[in-house]
Amino acid sequence: MLPSMEVSNEGLPLPSGDASGDELFRLGLLYSTGQGGAPLDYVSAHMLFNLAAMRGSVEAKVYRKELSGEMGSEEVAEAQRHAREWLAQG
Repeated sequence: MLPSMEVSNEGLPLPSGDASGDELFRLGLLYSTGQGGAPLDYVSAHMLFNLAAMRGSVEAKVYRKELSGEMGSEEVAEAQRHAREWLAQG
């Protein structure tokens, strides 16, 4: 079950707190490419890759690092803040 809270004003709902690393990684891919109903949103993608990496996704670590190179430091900090907030809700 997905909560009604969204990553941004538009896009897909956040995954539930028990989402696997693979589920979080796949959702991050959608945001990083702007596909599957998700807007192109690097901050949300980075947040999801970060959470996926914490849950054991090796691929997410690679994508997160690559995406970080495309983002400003403020955007990376925002993504990390969103990840911490998501973890605090679970």
